[in-house]
Amino acid sequence: MSSAKGRLAELGLALPPVPQPLAAYVPAVMVDDWIYTAGQLPLVDGELLAAGLVGEAVDVATATQCARQCALNGLAAIVSVADVLDRVRIVKVTGYVASAPGFDQQPTVLNGASELLGTVLMADGVHARSAVGVAALPLGAPVEVEIVARLVV
Repeated sequence: MSSAKGRLAELGLALPPVPQPLAAYVPAVMVDDWIYTAGQLPLVDGELLAAGLVGEAVDVATATQCARQCALNGLAAIVSVADVLDRVRIVKVTGYVASAPGFDQQPTVLNGASELLGTVLMADGVHARSAVGVAALPLGAPVEVEIVARLVV
């Protein structure tokens, strides 16, 4: 069976450097065997993949890719404190979608994050989730994702 990093490579992905915090917080904290990430934006090399409200300036497909990038950044944040990926169990994902008035496809957008986590971590990536529509996110990001995980033996 391949490792989580191997499955990332099969997708043509690698864990990115952990995005730098935008304010007074850290990307992730580990307490005992629990890991909590800060909200992760769809940043690649310090730049947003897209900006604006989903259902207005950003379409669902682009927002879904943004959610996927948020999850990838979240995995990088987890590894920054746990130093391991193959023993990580994703427990809960909370996703925020900057939504135009009337937009109601937040769960579809967040599938980008959930599907990446499931593909990379397999059964350990299956999780509970909330998908929340909000008026605005930092830097004008269309999506933000936070992850609660636990190290397993």
